[in-house]
Amino acid sequence: MTQKTKIQANERVIVIGVGLKTEPLSEIKENLLELEELVISAGGEIVGSLIQTLPQWNPATLIGTGKVDEVKEMVVDSKAQLVVIDHQLSGVQARNLETAIGVRVLDRNQLILDIFALRAQTFEGKLQVELAQLLDQMPRMVDAWMGSLSRQGCGIGTRGPGESAIENDRRRVRERVSMIKKKLEGVRKNRAQHRSSRRRHEIPSFALVGYTNTGKSSILNRLTGSQVLSKNQVFATLDPTTRKVFLPGGPPAVVTDTVGFIRKLPTQLIEAFKATLEEAGEADVLLHVVDLSSPNMLRQIEIVEKLIEEFKWENKKIIHVFNKVDCAPLERQFQVRLFPRVFVSALNGQGFEQLKTMMAEAINEMQTDVQLYFPKAEEYKIFDLGRETRIIRKESATEGTICYTQLSQVLLNRWKEYLVK
Repeated sequence: MTQKTKIQANERVIVIGVGLKTEPLSEIKENLLELEELVISAGGEIVGSLIQTLPQWNPATLIGTGKVDEVKEMVVDSKAQLVVIDHQLSGVQARNLETAIGVRVLDRNQLILDIFALRAQTFEGKLQVELAQLLDQMPRMVDAWMGSLSRQGCGIGTRGPGESAIENDRRRVRERVSMIKKKLEGVRKNRAQHRSSRRRHEIPSFALVGYTNTGKSSILNRLTGSQVLSKNQVFATLDPTTRKVFLPGGPPAVVTDTVGFIRKLPTQLIEAFKATLEEAGEADVLLHVVDLSSPNMLRQIEIVEKLIEEFKWENKKIIHVFNKVDCAPLERQFQVRLFPRVFVSALNGQGFEQLKTMMAEAINEMQTDVQLYFPKAEEYKIFDLGRETRIIRKESATEGTICYTQLSQVLLNRWKEYLVK
């Protein structure tokens, strides 16, 4: 039993912000504005919006019955074709609302998954989105079936058609989920091999993380001279892209662009995009990109920091990159309390030399200053050393050469026999 969840182009939409009376009204309004941006990003046209705060959720319809009647009137007056609610709905709640209002009803999770489906371009991306949609759909299917085709009795011959129908649907979905997970496991192993190869060759890695639509892809392009797709829209990037970057006075490194975060990121997406998120989790340094021009900047920082903590990345070194400095009010910079930080513009290149310097310093901090002594018979190995790290200077000794350099722990183990104690 599937449900049509895709927003059609120019479909007329009413959005509803909801919250409990214990939540700040300003936050509920802010969340509703974000929901409106998501609807527009999915191709919908907003024809109405409203907010309801409740002492507790209505188990049958989430919102109150009076508000349901109000929404129905709005739908008729505006000729809306879809209602989107800024909260997760159970299958029963969605079905009850659709019956009462007379048009399709989507919740926030389904809307975000719809946008991901629109953005998915690669085989991996499409698989990840389908997995997330199936994981989201399974509990809704159970709710909806149990409500509409419930068993009518408990004895032999009294069971209705609902039991076999739901089992068939659930089995088909479970089989598809299992198949997709196997394919994605292959992708995950492939990525792990690439990361292992980079570690063997001691290539430092950075990952761009942050709220959606803060300009991560534009920063990747500016840092590396690449031409990765960058658009002023939410979730423009789903698949991680890794490019080489050359830093001043440091070894070559790689930077990976990752999927953006958002408030209440659906758990199904986190599960489906595990392989993608591992790219950031394995990076040596995180570049937390923040939209300095956003009026919700501080709230977005808070959401990303909570997710970094949830993913257990909080012990990684983090450089805070405040993007769009060219179009942000100057006083916004004084609201920032995060260090280390840099203010940049991916549009005009402002601040990028400072960013590259900070990235090089971050790599150097992970290395140890050492002196290596090579006897004349083994001076040919200095060439190999120079391929693995930067030699700061060389000094001739009576029977060989002393090299001053910086080495990571792995390289220290590799060159330990030449270390000057």
